[in-house]
Amino acid sequence: MRHSTNKTWIAKFSLLAALAVVHILASPVQAAAPGITGPTFDLTATPGFITQPDGASVYSWGYGCNTAPGGFSPASIAGANCPTMQLPGPTLIVTEGDTVSVTLHNNLPVTAGNTSILFPGFQVCSATLNQDGTCTGAATGAPGLLTSEAVNGSTVTYSFVASAPGTHAYYSGTQADLQIEMGLYGAIIVLPKSIPGNCMGTLNDQAKSANSESDFRLAPAAFNHTSACYDREYLFQFSEIDPTIHQQVEEQVLADQAKAQNLQCTQPTGCLVVKTEPYVPAYFMVNGRSMPDLMDSNYAVHYPHQPYNGNPHMHPGEMTLLRIVGTGRWQHPFHEHGNHVRVLARDGNLLLTANADPTKQKLAGPLLFTTTTTPGQTIDGIFQWTGKGLNWDVYGHGYAGDQSFCTPDANGYYTLKSDGTSAAAEPNYYEWCGDHNKALESKPFGQVGSGGPVTLPDANILTNGAWYGGSPYLGPEATARAVGNTPIPPSGTVGNSPSGEAGFAYMWHSHNEREITTNNAFPGGMMMMMLVDPRAFVIDEAK
Repeated sequence: MRHSTNKTWIAKFSLLAALAVVHILASPVQAAAPGITGPTFDLTATPGFITQPDGASVYSWGYGCNTAPGGFSPASIAGANCPTMQLPGPTLIVTEGDTVSVTLHNNLPVTAGNTSILFPGFQVCSATLNQDGTCTGAATGAPGLLTSEAVNGSTVTYSFVASAPGTHAYYSGTQADLQIEMGLYGAIIVLPKSIPGNCMGTLNDQAKSANSESDFRLAPAAFNHTSACYDREYLFQFSEIDPTIHQQVEEQVLADQAKAQNLQCTQPTGCLVVKTEPYVPAYFMVNGRSMPDLMDSNYAVHYPHQPYNGNPHMHPGEMTLLRIVGTGRWQHPFHEHGNHVRVLARDGNLLLTANADPTKQKLAGPLLFTTTTTPGQTIDGIFQWTGKGLNWDVYGHGYAGDQSFCTPDANGYYTLKSDGTSAAAEPNYYEWCGDHNKALESKPFGQVGSGGPVTLPDANILTNGAWYGGSPYLGPEATARAVGNTPIPPSGTVGNSPSGEAGFAYMWHSHNEREITTNNAFPGGMMMMMLVDPRAFVIDEAK
C-alpha cells in the first residue's frame, strides 16, 4: 500500500474520512501483553498444528507449559491458559533482579534431534548458578554449539539473573534455520524493580479511576526512568512461515514413525534432511496469527495453539507502550498509523543521552515512521494518539450534557476544567483545544456548526459491516450524527451501543506489500486495526 511520507493529518485527510477513521461497533477484541509469571518455568518443546485464515493447518513446533505455570498476567484476562505447544511460546514475565530458572523438556519427534533455548542479553548457566552470578558444577543437558541442549525425551535447565528490564527474545539455539522457522521462539518481559515517582498517579491514571476502568498494565513504567512511564501496553512478535519447509518436516516425521521401531531415527542431531533455501514464506504473522484471526480475543478457543492476539486499543492522550520482537529471517517494516513511535530501548538497552549525572540523562531514542524489526532484535517504544493537528473538531460537540467547554491546559489539551478541577470524567477528555468547535462539514447533519472544509459523502455507501459507523466524530452519539438519513449500522445489528463506543480505527500493517497477504491473498498477514475510543467508553482487556 502506498502512504504519504508526511504523517500530518491534512495529508491523510481523504484516507481518514473515507477509510481509516471508522466507527467501531463490533464486539470488543482487546489485546494486552499476556503471559505467564515466574521466576521458575517448566517448558516443553512439542509438535502441533496452527491455523491460517485461508483454512490451512500448518504442522509446527512450539514451546509450551509442561506443568501449570506460577500464574498468568494480567490475571484478569478471561480464559488464560498455557498449552503444551503454542506459537509463539509463552511470554515469560519476571522482575528485574529475579533469578530465573527455565527447564526445557524435549518432546519433539525423535527425527528432530536435540533442541535448546537461547536467552540473548543474559548470562545463562546450565549448571548451578551461584549468588554472585558465577556458574559451577556439571552442566545439565548435552553439549551443543551455542548452549546446552535437551536430548530427545530428556531435559535441560537454564538459569540466569534478569539483569536488564524491558522486552527480550528467546529462541532455539539448535539448527536455528529449521527450529526457529518451525516455531521455537517467544518473548521475555522483565519489569523494572523500581518505578519512578512521576509514573504513579498520572492524569491518565486519574482518568481511568474516574471512569471505573481497570488497569491491565504489567507495571506503570517500562524502565526505571522518568521517560518510561506508560498507560497501556501491547506485545507484537513478528514472524513468517514457509509452508514448504513445514511440509517437508511433517512428511519426514511421519515416514520415520511408520518404520519399525528398530529402524527409526536415533541420532542426537536428528534425521531430517530439509531444504531451508530458497526461502519463500507465504504466511506472515503477528503473535502467531494472521489478519483477521489476529483481531480475535486472547486465548480464543478456536486457536488452541495461538493464544495471543494483536488489537491495540487506547484512549486519546494515553502513552501506549509497544513491545516489539523480530523473529524469523526477514525484517518487517511495520507502520503504526496515527503517529510516530518514540523508541525507548533496543534489546532492553535504554537509549539515553550521555551525561555523568544519571539523573540528567534524557531519552535519545529516534522517532520512527515504521518500527522495522530485525530478526532477534527487540524494541520498546511509546505511541500516543491525541488528535493534535487534525484541524477539525473530532468530538463534533453537541452530545448530551456537553457544554462545549475545552479549557486548554499548559500543553493545549483539555485535562482541567475552567475551574481548575479535573476533566478526567468528561467524554472529550484530552481534546486538543486548538481544534475545538471547528466544523468538519460544510453542509453538516446533526448538531455540528456549519463552515467546515468539506462535505462528507453519504455514509451508506462507505459502510463495511460492523467495522464502519459512518461517523467522523469521536464520542457519544457519534453514530446519530453520521452523514446520511439512516444511522449506520442499523440499530440492533452490533454488540455495542452507538451512544457508548464511537471510536476511530487506524490500520497498523507491514509496509512490505507481500506481508499484508495470506498465501498471496489480500487482505491478510501482518495487519491489524488500532482503536481509539473516547473516555466515555471503558476499555476492558479481560474480554
